[in-house]
Amino acid sequence: MTCDEARILLHALLDGELDAGHAREVEAHIASCPACAAELAAQREMKHVLTVTKLRYTAPASLRARIEASLPEPQRQQPPRRAMLRGFAMGSAVSALAASGVVAVVLRQDDQQRILSEVVSAHLRSLQAGHLTDVVSTDRHTVKPWFNGKLDVAPPVIDLTAQGFTLVGGRLDYIDARAIGAVVYRRRQHVINLFVAQTSSTEHRSPKTQTMQGFNCRRWGERGLNFWAVSDLGADELAEFVDKFEATMKANVEG
Repeated sequence: MTCDEARILLHALLDGELDAGHAREVEAHIASCPACAAELAAQREMKHVLTVTKLRYTAPASLRARIEASLPEPQRQQPPRRAMLRGFAMGSAVSALAASGVVAVVLRQDDQQRILSEVVSAHLRSLQAGHLTDVVSTDRHTVKPWFNGKLDVAPPVIDLTAQGFTLVGGRLDYIDARAIGAVVYRRRQHVINLFVAQTSSTEHRSPKTQTMQGFNCRRWGERGLNFWAVSDLGADELAEFVDKFEATMKANVEG
């Protein structure tokens, strides 16, 4: 890891936002680089100063009194009984929604957004020099066996060179605090990271495209695996990649 790469990740290391693998790399570099160690110490000291310094301003009680005095009279009175009953009814409705599972759905959506953010961050890290692949090969029979023993389930590796998407290699990455496989493709000068993680669900989830930090991400689920294809390719070309990947994978299974 170079000094430029390490300094990009120092803030994330301080805030505990790096996965275990990249945290070890940064810490190993800092241990052998006095300049980056000094930069980390300076950032840590600044964070400490900001934490202990009382930056919050508390308004005087006289200001609160003046604001309350300026409010129209009805707003300073107790709320009428009808308004209180509406409040109770709304609370009961929220409780009913929670009981029906709507809140759980919202939580799951939040969790999906968090994981999507981690996937895009992993894609960004991979674009740094020396981080894109752990195994470099255009041969699927070299890339797929490389994952054996490193993951509970090796990701499917499909050769799509004839369809315009060149296999580059693969690597291990970390999403949601666990190791997963990343299969790397190129379309012209564009990198496509295909992240694959095992899941307990075997149902098919149709591909869906989202955009985050300027990158397109197309995610879907199939045969106990979750897939995320991330690239700066246009949404149409990324969808084409996913369609060809799915079609070839299905053909291989049925064949």
